[in-house]
Amino acid sequence: MLQRPSIPQTNPPLPPKLTLPTMYDLPSEDPEEPGLPDEFHDLQPQLLSRTLRLVNYASNRVFTGTDINLYYDVNHPLWYKRPDWFLVLNVPRLYEETELRSSYVVWQEGVNPFVVIELLSPGTEKEDLDEYAFSDREVETTSALEKIASYEFVENNHQGVKETPPKKWDVYESILRVPYYAVYSRYTNCLRMFKLVGGRYQEQTINPDNPRYWIAELNLGLGVWTGEFENINRQWLRWYDAEGNWLLTDTELAIKELELEQQKRLKLTEKLRSLTDEQLKTLGIDPQELE
Repeated sequence: MLQRPSIPQTNPPLPPKLTLPTMYDLPSEDPEEPGLPDEFHDLQPQLLSRTLRLVNYASNRVFTGTDINLYYDVNHPLWYKRPDWFLVLNVPRLYEETELRSSYVVWQEGVNPFVVIELLSPGTEKEDLDEYAFSDREVETTSALEKIASYEFVENNHQGVKETPPKKWDVYESILRVPYYAVYSRYTNCLRMFKLVGGRYQEQTINPDNPRYWIAELNLGLGVWTGEFENINRQWLRWYDAEGNWLLTDTELAIKELELEQQKRLKLTEKLRSLTDEQLKTLGIDPQELE
C-alpha cells in the first residue's frame, strides 16, 4: 500500500511559503533547455521595440525580433539560435511585404542582424558570454585546443559523422558578424556591450554609475533606465537620443501630447481671463464660461 509523504505539522500550521517550494525553488528554466522565457523576458523586449526611433530608416524597413528562431547557416538549415531581442536594418517589416514572420532566415532575407541583445538567465551565462563569463584566471587556463574540441565532430552510429552546432557567441561573432552584441542581467542590472572589431568582439567601457552606450551608426544609445513600465518600477534597458533623453513609448508619447494640449488650454484661459468683459464679448466669448 502506497504511503503519502508526511509533512511536519505545527499548531497552528505553517503557511505554504514556509513548508513548500517557492518560485525561487522552482525556476522556469529546464536544465536541458536553459533560458526559457520568464516575465522579464516578455516585458523587456517590448520596451526595447517600443522606444526604438531610427530617424534614418523608415519604420517599414526595420525588423525587430523577440524570442524567435534565427536560422543562420545555409549548409545546416535546421541550426538556429533564439536571441531575446535583435534588430535588422534595411529589410521589409513584413516577410515579403505581406506576412508576419514566424522565424528569421538569414539566407532568404539577405541581411544579418545589426544588434543582438541577450538577457542573462542563471543557466545561460556561459552560452551568452563565452570566455567573458569566466574569471581571468579561468580564461588563462582554457587552452585554444579545448575550445576547438568543443566544436569537433561527434560520431553518429547511423549517419556516419554529425557536426555539433557552434555556440551562440561564435554564431554572432564569426558567422553572422553582428556589429553590436549587448548582454544585460536583471539580477545585477549590469549592461555589457561588445563591438565587432577586426572580426572579434571587444568589450566596450561602460560607466557602472551611469550605464549607457552610444551606437553612432544608429544615432541612438542604449542604457539602463530606472522607471515604471507596464506598472512595474525597476531598472530596464532603454534607448536614448543624442541629447541624452530617454525615448518614449507610443503610450508615453500620447500622454505627453495630451498634457501639452492641456497646458496650452490653461495658458489660453489665463490670457483670456486678463481681458475685460467687453473685450471678451467682442471676441464672442461669454465671460461666465471662464469662471
